Amino acid sequence: MSHPSDLKSIGLKATLPRLKILELFEQSHKRHMTAEEVYRLLSDEGQDIGLATVYRVLTQFEQAGLLIRHHFDSDKAVFELNQGEHHDHLVCLQCGKVEEFFDAEIEKRQTRIAKERGFSIHDHSLHIYADCIKENCPNRKPGDNRHRA
Repeated sequence: MSHPSDLKSIGLKATLPRLKILELFEQSHKRHMTAEEVYRLLSDEGQDIGLATVYRVLTQFEQAGLLIRHHFDSDKAVFELNQGEHHDHLVCLQCGKVEEFFDAEIEKRQTRIAKERGFSIHDHSLHIYADCIKENCPNRKPGDNRHRA
């Protein structure tokens, strides 16, 4: 977990917006957030931090390696803390909920497939887009009866 002293070590001054945004990612139960969600949560806390500042800080944190940016759907970037452990993502097409997973077999197969084709994987990102089939999905939007089990 990052602390204010880490900001200085990566060349960023520990300003109030930076501290508040880092704290939000460290303490939020939601691991993947858009800039707009960060802005709204800060506003709900009574923080007077503008949306442009939120975008700027998120970009600075991404460039410094504190955050990872994903594009789970075409129009919104989603950010998560970079905790150094690789994982892949399942993304619900109905509500946008993101679940993380790690599967050693998938990792082995990707490495083997790359090697068979003459490649050595430097990095990869796996995002599986899926329909929720849970009968009583708590994230399903009201009136969405598609894809029931």
